[in-house]
Amino acid sequence: MYFGQVLTAMVTPFDEKGAIQYEKTSDLIEYLLANGTDGLVVTGTTGESPTLSTDEKVDFIKHIVQVVNNRVPVIAGTGSYGTDASISLTKQVEKIGVDGFLIVTPYYNKPNQHGMFEHFKSIAASTELPIMLYNIPGRSIVNLEVETIVALSKIKNIVSLKEAGLDLDHVAEIIENTADDFSVYSGNDSLTIPMLSVGATGVVSVASHIIGNEMKNMIRLFLDGKVNDAAQLHRKMLPVMNGLFTSPSPSPVKAALQLNGIDVGGVRLPLVDLTKAEREKLHVLLKNID
Repeated sequence: MYFGQVLTAMVTPFDEKGAIQYEKTSDLIEYLLANGTDGLVVTGTTGESPTLSTDEKVDFIKHIVQVVNNRVPVIAGTGSYGTDASISLTKQVEKIGVDGFLIVTPYYNKPNQHGMFEHFKSIAASTELPIMLYNIPGRSIVNLEVETIVALSKIKNIVSLKEAGLDLDHVAEIIENTADDFSVYSGNDSLTIPMLSVGATGVVSVASHIIGNEMKNMIRLFLDGKVNDAAQLHRKMLPVMNGLFTSPSPSPVKAALQLNGIDVGGVRLPLVDLTKAEREKLHVLLKNID
């Protein structure tokens, strides 16, 4: 399923006391939609979802849906390491009017492939809305194998994958063995072009908070056959893509937004804001964007 080319994994704006700031959220949405974002992925880990209560998630998503007002797809992260909890939140959020769900592989408890298949199958059965699987072995420790993803893709409303692994062979095998309308998105900004080269659709991006237009242009150039131009833009933007992960995310991207005049507040513990030295290094990177 096609949700767009550049989907922004949106941060959650907080005020000085760490509460969700809805006015800042509205401003951030308008900024992103004006700067290359084709869709919003909210209450994911970039949105600090593990620190948000269920009520906060529901209220936050409700606000986002109202502000977006059907202009772009809104995909809500409702997955966790518990299947029942994931189903409960998915059912609550479905009533709000989102366009789909991002369901992450269960983290910490390390289920096997059979367990993960049943986890995703059970969540898919609880909703009629489309589901994007989220494979991120570097953080969840478990890796959805090709065979499991292919089997899950045969479930009617499992329509897409956010792949944050580093194995392009894995990506190519998935694309080769799933239906043409099953979309695969890069979960790593720096692998956008390599994944496009083996058939991916786009990227679920953190860097698009800062270089959204550049990410959109890079994809357009590549798909238009201007591969050298796309590669040149990729190399130019690579320091920013990587610089936004020099400290635990989303601390760097929130700091970068603030440096660009977009106040989204700080992060919630156990994450901490960047130090003065870290902010200065980030500031240097941002100044080099033309």
